[in-house]
Amino acid sequence: MDKTTIEFQEKLEATHKFPAIYMFKFIVLDEKKKLVEALFPGHEVISKPSSKGKYISITAKPMMGSSEAIIEIYKKAHKIEGIISL
Repeated sequence: MDKTTIEFQEKLEATHKFPAIYMFKFIVLDEKKKLVEALFPGHEVISKPSSKGKYISITAKPMMGSSEAIIEIYKKAHKIEGIISL
């Protein structure tokens, strides 16, 4: 793991007691919406279009078992072109 990932994992461990509900927020182009939703199978995903409809804000609050599980979702999300993590 790189230094940034290790620091993020340490921060997650310090601020969460696992298992815990973790809120993910992403912004993507409308055509990438389904790719982000696929990161959260079986979980409610809330989508909100931007005022002009080009972008979608996506929020999911799944129960996460560990900081490693959260980092894995971010790694998968990072592969989606143009995604912005909030």
